Amino acid sequence: MMKGLKKWRLFSLLAVMTVFLSACGEEYITTLKPTGAVGKEQFNLLLFSIAIMALVTIVVSVLYLYAFMKARRSKLGEDYMPKQVEGSHTLEVIWTVIPIVLLLILAVPTLISTYKLADVKAMDEVDEEGNKTALTVNVTAKLYWWEFEYPEQGIVTAQELVVPTDEKVYFNLKAADVKHSFWIPAVGGKMDTNVENVNKFYLEFGKESEGLKDGVFYGKCAELCGPSHALMDFKVKVLDRTEFDSWVAAMQATEGATASAESADLGEQTFANSCLMCHAVSGVGASGAMGPNLTTFGDRNRVAGVLEHSKESLEEWVSDPESIKPGNLMTGKYGELSDEEISAVADYIMGLSIEE
Repeated sequence: MMKGLKKWRLFSLLAVMTVFLSACGEEYITTLKPTGAVGKEQFNLLLFSIAIMALVTIVVSVLYLYAFMKARRSKLGEDYMPKQVEGSHTLEVIWTVIPIVLLLILAVPTLISTYKLADVKAMDEVDEEGNKTALTVNVTAKLYWWEFEYPEQGIVTAQELVVPTDEKVYFNLKAADVKHSFWIPAVGGKMDTNVENVNKFYLEFGKESEGLKDGVFYGKCAELCGPSHALMDFKVKVLDRTEFDSWVAAMQATEGATASAESADLGEQTFANSCLMCHAVSGVGASGAMGPNLTTFGDRNRVAGVLEHSKESLEEWVSDPESIKPGNLMTGKYGELSDEEISAVADYIMGLSIEE
């Protein structure tokens, strides 16, 4: 008796905690506090679905309790036999029609939203001069980082997506190695990135990210892609249009930037000799580099997407990336660097910045 009571108490406690803790997500990563038109429309559809399910649950529970209370043997006697309804065509029609109606009620707004959010025709619209009117970002998922190319602006960055507020941003999604999935929980639903084809969709960012924790929204890989899948994070910095244009101009101004192997600075020299073949320090150029573009590394808030943004974390990453992200493609590339060289190259990389 006592064991059964304890189980019910535990069940009740977990049920109450589920209700209240479901609203405790942080704004920069939770789907329950969406920002932008896409996220809000998907959230409203979620609430609508829950309302239908709740209605079904309530009606069934009420009918069950009504039958339970009305047909008690203590009230009607041991010999009472309820009316048998087996084979009732009326009830069979009701049990069949009601679920179909509920599914249709749910299907209509779902289909409308699906086709609306899949409409990317505006991605190819151009103005009188032949320039595309919509902002497009080519996203390439790699083990275990993200590359973001802005083809119309001629710039490339990595790990930190920068976008303007209150306008549709279109994405071409692909993967360089295995299947990944692009997801910014607070902004909109996820979309797979495949090796064999390009998926397209758009998102809208309804507020600037400056007031959020770390000043960014968090992005995730939502497809199991290897041992470091859970560590394949990226960040999203949302600016107003004027600030975004300034950021683009600052990125474009880095054209031709590089590291010199003849530099008197040990960090730059080491970077040029050991890192430059995989990592660019110019935001202008083609996509498809072996490693993340580091042009804006000093402006980011994480090292390798997950570590605190500090020189110490960067030294830890360069020294032993495998211990942080198992299976990453940088493992074993810098084993011959001395502690002095690692410290110097960390200083150099931390100094790569385009923000004043």
